[in-house]
Amino acid sequence: MNGEVKFKTNKKKLGSYPSVSVIASISLALFAIGVFGALVIYSKELERAVKENIKIQVYLKSQVSTEERLKVEKKLSSANFLAQKDDKAIQFISKEDAAKQFIRETGEDFRKFLGENPLHDAYLLRIDENYQSKQSLARIKAEIEKMPAVFQVDYKETLIESVNQNITQIGLVLMGLVAVLLLIVVLLINNTLRLALFSQRFLIRSMQLVGAKRWFIQRPFLWRASLHGILSGIIASGLLFALISFTTKRIEELKLIQNNTRLLELMASLLLLGLVVALVSSYRAVSKYLKLSLDELY
Repeated sequence: MNGEVKFKTNKKKLGSYPSVSVIASISLALFAIGVFGALVIYSKELERAVKENIKIQVYLKSQVSTEERLKVEKKLSSANFLAQKDDKAIQFISKEDAAKQFIRETGEDFRKFLGENPLHDAYLLRIDENYQSKQSLARIKAEIEKMPAVFQVDYKETLIESVNQNITQIGLVLMGLVAVLLLIVVLLINNTLRLALFSQRFLIRSMQLVGAKRWFIQRPFLWRASLHGILSGIIASGLLFALISFTTKRIEELKLIQNNTRLLELMASLLLLGLVVALVSSYRAVSKYLKLSLDELY
């Protein structure tokens, strides 16, 4: 019986390695840092929202003319400690409006048994973030109380001090964790690609022995690494977008502190990080194998 026996041979292509596992590993690593980056963005927006609600109340004396009140308003409006970029940085609340708000919230009309409105006309001031320290607020209070038409300046000193301390501590912890996580992600991607390229070490050596130039050998690895890095970044960004969409649907209050611009910048950073780390890791791995002797390759 005459027959032909055919043998199938698997030829390795220069620059090829298990793409699916590499892309999955890089994508998960980038997704992890993307989640943490999103937490940092939300925490910063929450910090901004909290600081925007830090206000001081400037109460005017009972017998203050409209002219005197406008002088106070003009001086406060030009103060350097006021949040300059906000149209509502200074708000005037008359004692009549304050009484109506109090009655609406409590359901009790105190004017009926007091016979008068004991409240004062007041200004609510939004203070610039650079002047929200304990010392700065105390200095601002003393400065405003020197005005002849001002009766009293009040703000929640204990609350503001507590907010500033907590924000500082949370910021330091988050920055530290982001730095550690970024280092872990870079090392993880680097090791993943080094292990993937390990199977190509003899092929790299063979190409080197037949006279292939260094750049000719490196080029297919770097090209594939760049594609895998970008694709992994896209996948990680897609997963992050899906997670944010799902979370905001469940917790609608998150929309109040959602900064879409920053989140888009984060997703673009994931693409760039995936590309850069994949390229650098592949370049280092291939360069290492090019320098090793045949005995060292084993």
